[in-house]
Amino acid sequence: MSKSEVKYYEPPVYLSEPEIKARVRELADRINRDYEGKEVTAICTLKGSVVFYTDLLKFLKVPVVCEFLGMSSYGNHTTSTGEVKVTLDLTEPLIGKHVIIIEDIVDSGLTLSYMLEYLRVKKPSSLKTAALLFKPEALKAKDLKIDYIGFEIPNKFVVGYGLDYAEKFRGLPYIGVIEAY
Repeated sequence: MSKSEVKYYEPPVYLSEPEIKARVRELADRINRDYEGKEVTAICTLKGSVVFYTDLLKFLKVPVVCEFLGMSSYGNHTTSTGEVKVTLDLTEPLIGKHVIIIEDIVDSGLTLSYMLEYLRVKKPSSLKTAALLFKPEALKAKDLKIDYIGFEIPNKFVVGYGLDYAEKFRGLPYIGVIEAY
């Protein structure tokens, strides 16, 4: 289906709302243990990560400073173009801070690799990554390390829970698969 033909329909459920919520809580528990007694700067990568980010924040017990960073390598495509653009920059310096990048999905890993390079020059004390979804089959950035992974999934195009197709489906409370795109 083309972008102009995308009509509302409910894609089949791949990960249910209860499954996602339970896993997000588990990730938060790990982060709470790892950062006990420390303040964390959590960077939400816009737009797709916002739902995961806000749900994760609800379970974090450590002090959190919220930051937002917009980077895009998709545009209106279903695969990464490989060209990364900063669409919204941080508002606070990161020098000496414990930073966690919160990503919705890592497939090629190129955007996250670019983001890590971009943030390392800002001299954080530590820099880790959390991704709700990871597609190992699609990974092109072979040296990329993801510290907190929600679910490993096959190389399918998924939507919902913040993830979109041409800005549609972000509001689904679950993650579904679009087979024909």
